[in-house]
Amino acid sequence: MLKFAYMINRVEGLSFEQFVEHHRNRHAPLFTSIPEARRLVRKYTVSHPVPAGNYPAPAYDGLTEIWFEDWADHDAFFASENYRTLVQPDEAAFIDRGSVAVMVTEERVVVE
Repeated sequence: MLKFAYMINRVEGLSFEQFVEHHRNRHAPLFTSIPEARRLVRKYTVSHPVPAGNYPAPAYDGLTEIWFEDWADHDAFFASENYRTLVQPDEAAFIDRGSVAVMVTEERVVVE
């Protein structure tokens, strides 16, 4: 299983609340509406920072995780016409693409 973690910040001029609203209530449903998401994506989550007491301030406004079975599914998803014409253009409406950090991982369970 390949796991992609995208750490994202909002575009200039968008409040944190507007960013979260767009990410959760517009982009996520758009992402999951395309057939390729149901067929190729194993897990998709959107997360946003919450107050955390003695922890440092968050470096990012949000986190998106996308899991694929393998590179073939990853490549097919991001090359799909639906992703390129419907989902990808929406990213520019709320994500500062220049600040995105990505980590590609394979999970190893240590405690279950």
